[in-house]
Amino acid sequence: MWLLFVEAGIALGLLVFIVWWTMFSGQKPKHPPTQKVLPPKDDAIE
Repeated sequence: MWLLFVEAGIALGLLVFIVWWTMFSGQKPKHPPTQKVLPPKDDAIE
């Protein structure tokens, strides 16, 4: 019976490790994304 608990604990630990690894892996962007600048609206046209 204790062997089932050990196996379940290992499986749970492996699942948590895989989720943690995929969430925090990879490089973060060094520069924030730039916003597109829209041209000013022409208020003369009505």
